[in-house]
Amino acid sequence: MSEATFTFRVDEALKAEFSNAARNRDRNAAQLLRDFMRDFVRQQQEASEHDAWFRRQVQIGLDSANVGQLIPADEVEAKFAAKRTATRRRLEAAAE
Repeated sequence: MSEATFTFRVDEALKAEFSNAARNRDRNAAQLLRDFMRDFVRQQQEASEHDAWFRRQVQIGLDSANVGQLIPADEVEAKFAAKRTATRRRLEAAAE
């Protein structure tokens, strides 16, 4: 892996505080900055992958609805009313 230099300006007080904090963790500032950069890139990749997954799931739902594969609202309400009732009964039984 080839390396490149990354140069930027930062307030002198912030640089000193950051360097001190890095030293307290037995690291140098450059090591921590590389770690922060890797974490940021990873987080962005994960967010992008989640967004793509979510968009696929929405499209699957839309496609399903567009061909008429729907569950009537009263069926959904009845199913979850039964689940709420069962949960209440379990909670009451556990409290006894």
